[in-house]
Amino acid sequence: MGSEFSSAAAAQAKKFIFVIAAIAAMAGLLFGYDTGVISGAILFIRSQFSLSSAAVETVVSAVLFGAVIGAACSGSIADGLGRRKTIIITAILFSVGAIGAAVAGSVHVIIVFRFMIGLAIGVASYTAPLYISEVSPSNVRGALVSLNQLMITIGIFVSYLVDYALSGNNEWRWMFGLGAIPGIILIIGMIFLPESPRWLISRSLHDRAREILRKTHGIQDVEKELKEIQGTLTQKSGSWSELLQPWLRPAFIVGILLAFFQQATGINTIIYYAPTIFGFAGFESAKASILATAGIGLVNVGMTVVAIWLLDKLGRRPLLFIGMAGMIVSLGLIGLAFMVGASGMLKWLTVGCLVLYIASFAISLGPIFWLMIAEIYPLSVRGRAMSIATVANWGFNMLVAATFLTLTEVLGKAGTFWFYGAVAVCGWIFCYVYVPETKGISLEKIEGHLKSGKKLRDLA
Repeated sequence: MGSEFSSAAAAQAKKFIFVIAAIAAMAGLLFGYDTGVISGAILFIRSQFSLSSAAVETVVSAVLFGAVIGAACSGSIADGLGRRKTIIITAILFSVGAIGAAVAGSVHVIIVFRFMIGLAIGVASYTAPLYISEVSPSNVRGALVSLNQLMITIGIFVSYLVDYALSGNNEWRWMFGLGAIPGIILIIGMIFLPESPRWLISRSLHDRAREILRKTHGIQDVEKELKEIQGTLTQKSGSWSELLQPWLRPAFIVGILLAFFQQATGINTIIYYAPTIFGFAGFESAKASILATAGIGLVNVGMTVVAIWLLDKLGRRPLLFIGMAGMIVSLGLIGLAFMVGASGMLKWLTVGCLVLYIASFAISLGPIFWLMIAEIYPLSVRGRAMSIATVANWGFNMLVAATFLTLTEVLGKAGTFWFYGAVAVCGWIFCYVYVPETKGISLEKIEGHLKSGKKLRDLA
């Protein structure tokens, strides 16, 4: 009878935790959609409002500025209000921002509401994976946290399809406005979800945490789990200065540098400039370039699904090594193609290389950065540490997006992609030397390892 109860409870817990992760990951869908949709909408906004190039850059970058500020503030917000309430607030900002941008009567109003969406993206980009990681059992944590990354890629892909479908009638307002739908779904869904048990324990709400752990772990006796979590807590939340203490510094540095390598290897040159790159390669039709971009987005989605399947089987490090090697090869070949300038063959070689690049990124740096920063920081400073890593990620994002076209003028198209390839080589070496394997290891054991003074790389 006991085993039957245990089996039934485990099955119920598995369903419950997947529902939690699926709803919370809607924040990732909104992240992806609102990041990608501007690539099509800006063409029609520029025409309607007769914008200069500087004004176009302001409209496009409003989300990125908002994301940096949102990420900077979000650690304290999530630690103070809790993960669940923070996600609800971001969902409200997403919805209001989408509707506001859609009905805007001037470009200044568009900028304001796109900035609001950026704030939501900055907060959601780390709060959602943080929340999922803290409610998930360690044996499925990698897959569930990476579900957020999958939803980001789906959001980007959907935004490309929406842009393509509405481009014939110049319906940029609908492009923005449709983003309110997943925002409203996220608000409703999060109302019915529990708070993170780890956050509840940090607020001495042990009974509520115990009840949630039973539901998510499918076991009656959760006292061991409770004690492990309590053992990681101090009397008060960690301070900002704690992030630079010798025992925590390695994890802090790994998070920042993973953010750097995720962005500085050129991913957002593909997300923001894929049609431009295809134009460089010889695609003369804008519509053909957008369609090719949608194809890249579809590959991104598919390979992220593969990554989710493999993360808790192969582990984080093998996927990093394989994926980053593929990025290095593809960036080198793209540079070679632009150097040779193989006329009609150039565009198809470029398509093939970009497919390899995005597939390699999607199984490595894409999901693993967000997963790793949700795993390697102690509970007492997890919100603050993830906030800093996320701010760094968005800062490097802005830097890459703002310098790509300038780099092509200074280094040439081939030189630009070889530069990203050289950064990727450095990233591969860094991951091999410093990034730990966290597959199947509880968050509490990871924290204990750090406090023991052992090398982070030796975790597994």
